[in-house]
Amino acid sequence: MRDIVLLSILPFLVYAIFQRSFIGLGLWIWTAMFFPNGWVYGIAGVIRYNLLFAGLTIGVYFMSKQKLRLQLGTVGWMVILFLIWTFFTTLFGLAIPDVAWEEWTKLVKIVALFVFILLIIEKKLHIDFFLWCLIFSVGFFAAVEGLKYIVSGGGHHIEGMMGHVLQDNNQLALALAALLPICFYLLGEYGKKSWILKFGLLSLIVLDITSIIGTNSRGGLVALATVGGYLFIKSKRKFLFVLLVLGIGSAMVGLIPEQWFNRMDTLNNASADGSFMDRVVAWKLSTILAIQNPIFGGGFKALEYPPNWFALAQDYYRYPILHFGTVPNPRESHAAHSIYFQVLGDHGFIGLFIFLMIYVTSFFKAGSIAKKIRLANGPEWMINLATMLRLSIFTYAVGGAALSLAYFDMTFAICGLVLILETKFLPEMIKDGEKLKKPLDLRITDSNM
Repeated sequence: MRDIVLLSILPFLVYAIFQRSFIGLGLWIWTAMFFPNGWVYGIAGVIRYNLLFAGLTIGVYFMSKQKLRLQLGTVGWMVILFLIWTFFTTLFGLAIPDVAWEEWTKLVKIVALFVFILLIIEKKLHIDFFLWCLIFSVGFFAAVEGLKYIVSGGGHHIEGMMGHVLQDNNQLALALAALLPICFYLLGEYGKKSWILKFGLLSLIVLDITSIIGTNSRGGLVALATVGGYLFIKSKRKFLFVLLVLGIGSAMVGLIPEQWFNRMDTLNNASADGSFMDRVVAWKLSTILAIQNPIFGGGFKALEYPPNWFALAQDYYRYPILHFGTVPNPRESHAAHSIYFQVLGDHGFIGLFIFLMIYVTSFFKAGSIAKKIRLANGPEWMINLATMLRLSIFTYAVGGAALSLAYFDMTFAICGLVLILETKFLPEMIKDGEKLKKPLDLRITDSNM
């Protein structure tokens, strides 16, 4: 049945892309985050939807008569530089070549999406459609898994789909937390226009929070607390906000099993938690990998290559950093379990610096944009969007400290939207404001008589 539905709407989606390239851009991120192949079982599962929609979007853009000028800005140049740098780290890396080049190819696709966001999006409609596509991809997971968790009385353990970029429960939890600010932006824009959309988005926010809790991810809980704390500080109605949180919390207490509280309690005594200490070991070995290969690092997934892990484990006690009495198992390799240590081990100190600059610059740019628009009495939607994009980046930065999700389509796309606001929307708003400030010329001339 799912195959029939998907194949039935596919021609209409293709037709829509040929009519408007921004629709293809939205479907590009939708297929990347939704992973339609994982939801079908028959002939529909053979089609590579993400490649199809990405290829059509690129083709339609180049066939169009009006093409926008690419404005990379600081963030854009950093993204391109990061891609170039990772090419060399892959070329000279210590990982399995086939695995490393496959990961680099994935990054090329992510950067391609970033670039075409800059080329195609030029209106508020385009931005909102793109964000709605995120809602119907990552948000769909939140709705389905959240409902399962509630119906099962807290017994359903939430994990991502096999083969999906968010198949790990910790990665899924972080993506769900980073989606919450997008939900709040769309709620502010469309909740006033339609009670159906308002109810739907409010329900999604509750189910999103439920799903984060249901993943049993401690990193997800930290990311959720980050969103909640930021919204509380910014909220003009703090008392109502606290009541809302207490209401949701009271409803959730009956669903959450005792094992969840025991797991979250390990945050208070991390050194006694074996899982967390395994992460510390991975962080230290990633650092050693970077110290021994300071320029290019080890390349994509070098730490997970067993011979590399074994060799690094032999040098574990030569470096006093991040040592808490833990001993690495030289025969069980693990991922870095941190976006920062992941990039450090993969691409060295230079790669980490470029990676940090992408997100740090995007974060401060978003805050600067919101401030400039507010001072210029610009549109409220732009202020809200810049603020929520900033919060999404901050949530990813905090939550990503304990899990490996450095090369993520959604967060690169969010940085692209920040750059769009800076290079396209902000200059146009300032230009329109200057036009309004110009005094009218009321002098009488011969042509007026």
